[in-house]
Amino acid sequence: MEIFGPLDFQLVLLRRMADHQPDLVEDARRELGVSLAELREANRRWQAMVRSPRGRGSVARYRSALGPPETSVRRRIGDLECDALAWPVPLWPDLRFEVLTAPGGAVWNEWLVRAPGAAAPDLRAAGDLRPWSCTVDEVARAFPPARPMEGTAPTRWRLGFTLPDGGQCVAEFTWGLLQEVRPSDPRDVAGGPDSRPS
Repeated sequence: MEIFGPLDFQLVLLRRMADHQPDLVEDARRELGVSLAELREANRRWQAMVRSPRGRGSVARYRSALGPPETSVRRRIGDLECDALAWPVPLWPDLRFEVLTAPGGAVWNEWLVRAPGAAAPDLRAAGDLRPWSCTVDEVARAFPPARPMEGTAPTRWRLGFTLPDGGQCVAEFTWGLLQEVRPSDPRDVAGGPDSRPS
């Protein structure tokens, strides 16, 4: 069976992001030197692994595809402790793919975060919120109090927040990376089952 490795996993991340940022995904695909068919095939194989009744658990899947994590640290979120595993992602050298696991190995969260020591973007206004420039927690910290909102699909998050000029916005994220920001809509509802810790 063909090995599913770090390149394939990056293609899985890109496949989900293509719904929001097809041009950026196309540029990244060319940078990686892969065809559209290869991108689709990598995503198909990943989905088959995720859905297989005999498949590995989430953490085992990531270890198989990405190798040993670069870092593994114990973290406290509220009253709960978890392990945070992180892997480098060559497409985004200043980011890491982080998986938070509960005691017993259940996966709580899977997303891109800023790498330790990497400079976070200076987020002060709408113009600073460029696609792929920042993560969920960076936007939440820059514009408090951000409101977690229900995602539109697995691996997607949304945050509602207020700009310094008073504008109400919703930021859309895929795998934790900003995809787009739009004015909030009365139909937007805060909270929901896909809300994640920030």
